[in-house]
Amino acid sequence: MKLLRPTALALILSGSALAAPAFAADKELTVFDWAGFEEPVIFQGYIDKYGDSPTFAFYGDDDEAYQKLASGFKADLAHPCSQMVSKYRDAGLIEPWDVSKIPAFSTIAPEFLNSKIFKDDSGVWYIPTDWGATAIAYNKDTVPAEDVASLSVFIDPKYQGRTSLPDSADDVWALAYLATGVTDWTKVTDEQFKAAADWLRKAHQNVAAYWADPSEQAQLMASGAVDVAWSWNDGVVLLEKDGFPVGFQRAPKEGSSTFFCGYINLKNGPGKEDKAYDFINAWLAPPAAKGLLDTIGYGHTSTVAMETIKDEPAVKQGLSPTNAPILAQTPNDPEQRERQLAEFEKIKAGF
Repeated sequence: MKLLRPTALALILSGSALAAPAFAADKELTVFDWAGFEEPVIFQGYIDKYGDSPTFAFYGDDDEAYQKLASGFKADLAHPCSQMVSKYRDAGLIEPWDVSKIPAFSTIAPEFLNSKIFKDDSGVWYIPTDWGATAIAYNKDTVPAEDVASLSVFIDPKYQGRTSLPDSADDVWALAYLATGVTDWTKVTDEQFKAAADWLRKAHQNVAAYWADPSEQAQLMASGAVDVAWSWNDGVVLLEKDGFPVGFQRAPKEGSSTFFCGYINLKNGPGKEDKAYDFINAWLAPPAAKGLLDTIGYGHTSTVAMETIKDEPAVKQGLSPTNAPILAQTPNDPEQRERQLAEFEKIKAGF
C-alpha cells in the first residue's frame, strides 16, 4: 500500500523538515507549511505565472513551527491555525498584509475574520484560507457504528492499544473538553480543566501512537495498528483514496471540533514580497477550492470559492453542519493554551 506524500512525512518524522526546505523550487518565495499543502492544484495561478511552485519547508504541528521561526528560521509565509496568531503578533514575528493587493480578500466569509487578533486598526494580520473538522475516524470493518456514537470510545478498555490521537495540544484538548461537556474553550474553569485532563489521562492509556501528520495517521489505520483515531479531514481523504473502509463520525453525542488556518506575512522574509501576494491570490482564486477539497478534504474560506464545490459529496459528508455540539478552535487565552500544552506533555510522558 502506498499513501501520498511519503517524502514530506519522512522529513517531518526525522526532524529534517525543520532544518531546511524540503521541496526547493522558486527560490524567491519560501513557504513554511503543513505537509500536503505543496500540492500545485491549490495555488495553480502562481505556477501559471512563474512556471514553478514556491520553495516549501514543512512542520508537523503549530507549536513546532512557532519555535522554529522564533529561533530564527527564515521564510516568507507560514500557515498557522487561528489560535496561534496572537503568539506570532506578541513576538513581533509578523507584519500586516496590504489587502489592497489581495482582490479576493472581500470574499472571505466574515466569521473567519471576527477577531481583533486578525484584523484591527493597525491592519490585517491574518489571511484565513482553509477550514476543516476534527472527529472520529474509524475502521468500519472492525468498529461497530454504535461504538463511535460517543467519544467514550477513546477510553473504552475494549480499544486499549487500538487508538491514535494527534500530537497536537489544541486537538487533544478540544477532544477532552468535548468529552467532559465543554463546547467553548474560551471560558474554561479550573474544575473543567482538571476534568478534561483526567479524561485525557484515561484516553492516553488506549493510545498506540500519537500521529504527527495525517499520512502517519492513515498509515497507522491502514496497517491495522489502530482502529480509531481523532482525525482531521485529510487523514480520511488519504484512506478513502486507497479504498480503505474508513468512517468519519462527526456527530458523536458529545460533538466534534472545527478549526481554520491561514497565512501570516513573516517579517524580514528572504524572498520577494510581490510573490507572497501572488501566492495568496492564487490560493483565494475559486479553482483552488476544488484542489483543496480533493487533496486535503478541507473547505475554503472564500464564499465565492466554496460556491464552486458546494454540491461535492466530500463537502456534504465531511464539512456539512451537524446536529451535534461543536467546539470551534478559535483563539483562546494564550496563558490557558500554554497551560494545556504543558499538561499534554506531562500526560504523554505518563504523568
